[in-house]
Amino acid sequence: MALRRQSVVLAVLLAPVTLFLGVFFLLPLLIIALFSFLSPGLYGGVEWTFYHWNYGRIFGWADGVNEIFEPIYLKILIRSLGFAALTVVLTLILCYPVAFWVSRLSERWRLLFLFLITLPFFCSLIVRLYAWLLILKPTGLLNTILLRAGLVSAPLEILYTPTAVVLGMVYVMVPFMFLPLYVSVDTLDRAQVEASQDLGANRVQTFLKVILPQTLPGIAGGSVIVFIPAVGNFVVPDVLGGAKGLMIGNLVEQQFLSARNWPFGSALSMIIMAVVLAVLMLSVSRARRAGGHA
Repeated sequence: MALRRQSVVLAVLLAPVTLFLGVFFLLPLLIIALFSFLSPGLYGGVEWTFYHWNYGRIFGWADGVNEIFEPIYLKILIRSLGFAALTVVLTLILCYPVAFWVSRLSERWRLLFLFLITLPFFCSLIVRLYAWLLILKPTGLLNTILLRAGLVSAPLEILYTPTAVVLGMVYVMVPFMFLPLYVSVDTLDRAQVEASQDLGANRVQTFLKVILPQTLPGIAGGSVIVFIPAVGNFVVPDVLGGAKGLMIGNLVEQQFLSARNWPFGSALSMIIMAVVLAVLMLSVSRARRAGGHA
């Protein structure tokens, strides 16, 4: 009786969240999945006929009449994955040593630096990206400093390049990488580190055998949290990248808003979802394997 009562209470508590996710997440996702297998309408929208050439246009089994295989879409997908992976690596390199440094500070200074890390969330992303636009443009702050210092003889062409896209992505994603890393570093067992050093291990051996395994969950968590939004990001490439920094998220935006080809945009969206799902499944399987070994 008590167990049944607890089940009823749990169902009542979970009902609002389940209803919200079902209406505003699962239902739109099912609609997108359905649209990806329909034919595009003449003036936008969809026609209710089965049409699998949306995926064929991307992967190469297009009919060659109405839809033509264009390898540019695969190139943009690979470019997006490369940009996202590079963003993960650069944010990890930036945040990992800083997490150790912040964890060693006193509680007062630690809270201050944690506040500074989260401070960008209090400002609009568009405003922050336009600030980078002013910094990176040929007559911007960066080129002005470099020219006056005599480090370059002509302004650097950074804006509207892949470099600007990756730089903007790293800037946006740093807090998402830092927070999981900081949690794993802050809970690091210092006694094991001291024991490793007392037993004669050098710094490299201590890092590889003691520190890295303990902080690996934070590295994995931060990498997933950064990689997933980085793959489908379209705001940063749109503002800082131009045509040279086009990513798959920009293609989805163009297909829905400019080209009005909803089925093809839905197919691209489902590909992004498949990539995200594959990354999540890989991270979960590795976490379970690591837990089993432990």
